[in-house]
Amino acid sequence: MIRYALLCKKDHEFDGWFRSSSLFDEQVKAGEVSCPVCGSRDIRKALMAPNIAKGGSEKRGEKADAAQKFSAMMMALRKHVEENCDYVGDAFAETARRIHYGEEEARDIYGEVTQEDARSLIEEGVDVAPLPVVPPRQAN
Repeated sequence: MIRYALLCKKDHEFDGWFRSSSLFDEQVKAGEVSCPVCGSRDIRKALMAPNIAKGGSEKRGEKADAAQKFSAMMMALRKHVEENCDYVGDAFAETARRIHYGEEEARDIYGEVTQEDARSLIEEGVDVAPLPVVPPRQAN
């Protein structure tokens, strides 16, 4: 696994773990990587110092274990949402607003939303959060 320090269009910093550099490039190009703060899909690598192992392989093993546990948690979160929430597709923004304003029965939903709509929902006080992206190879 490769860990990248990432920045979104608004310079929010976050980390991303990828199986390879080419997989990172593919996922960013496909819009599958988003900022956990604002949902932006305009992502770039941040300047970062190389991670030089100090000590024995035990530290590297611990870090790899932590990365695997984190990845497993993200996959479990996505699976939980997909199994327990209603998928509303491209109607996410309008459905979330209707639920927020009491025009529709409250329920947990997930779907697709543009950056602009996500930003607008957040500004209106609608509770939204990006769903972790699970690479297709790990989804099964």
